[in-house]
Amino acid sequence: MALFNQSNKSRRTLKGADFNVSFEFFPTSSDSAEASLWKSVRRLESLNPSFVSITYGAGGSTRERTHKTILKIIKETNLKVAAHLTCADANKEEVDSVIRDYWRAGVKHFVALRGDSQQDKLNGFKRGFQANPDGYQNGAELVAGLKAFGDFDITVSAYPEKHPMSPDFAVDIEMLKRKVDNGATRAITQFFFDNDVYEAYVERVRRAGIFIPIIPGILPFNNFSKLQNIARRCGADVPDWLSDRFEGLENDTTTSNLVGCAVASEQVMDLVSRGVSDFHFYTMNQADLVYAICRQLGMRAVEERAAKAA
Repeated sequence: MALFNQSNKSRRTLKGADFNVSFEFFPTSSDSAEASLWKSVRRLESLNPSFVSITYGAGGSTRERTHKTILKIIKETNLKVAAHLTCADANKEEVDSVIRDYWRAGVKHFVALRGDSQQDKLNGFKRGFQANPDGYQNGAELVAGLKAFGDFDITVSAYPEKHPMSPDFAVDIEMLKRKVDNGATRAITQFFFDNDVYEAYVERVRRAGIFIPIIPGILPFNNFSKLQNIARRCGADVPDWLSDRFEGLENDTTTSNLVGCAVASEQVMDLVSRGVSDFHFYTMNQADLVYAICRQLGMRAVEERAAKAA
């Protein structure tokens, strides 16, 4: 695949005000990781994102950490928070209880996901998804449940390369349409590395009568081996040209960081040249790569913008 392209004219006219960005973080389980998370939150807060989302597990300590992280962000920052919510492994009352807790905390935006059951993960997803018989059966039902509770802003998932457990694109897009019909207001895609695939997916979605924003999910990374493992689990393709970029850098962290930033920046700038203005970044709680890419978009920290205006 050829390298991403963008004209010099497009590069010269980029303005941060032309773009909307959002960031995903995940709750942590150790003091050192917690410090890294909050350093990332503070660094990216300065870019005034549309919202930040916090990932969520099916229950237990993961759910508690997510809730704690969200409450802290609401209390200590000016960020708008979207809470991830999954329905796998839980009955409706358990899910509704979580919704009530977030409602009381002031959360009005959810990223509604079906999620994967623990049993399915243990058996390697060999038998397909098995929903809790007393729970929401899929993402579309979860969206409907949220809308029945209150007038939430609801973001859902989309899959340019098809959900790994869907038999075909027709089933995948029909599920997205059901989510929209039930009240979803935008979709964020699984990460991808071929922008032609994203563009073709958006065209396919529009032909199906789905007109909500389909925001590209971008995964900046600097560890290629870790990326391959994540992509394998998510069903995302890692093209050969990307492998070639990182060949021989297994023990060269400095160069890997630079190459990773270049790859993600090229992808984003190419999407800009195709008319995309909204981006969702999977930060992995590491802000530096994401911050650098946003600078490429012409975005500046709030303090920097204020100083320039003065």
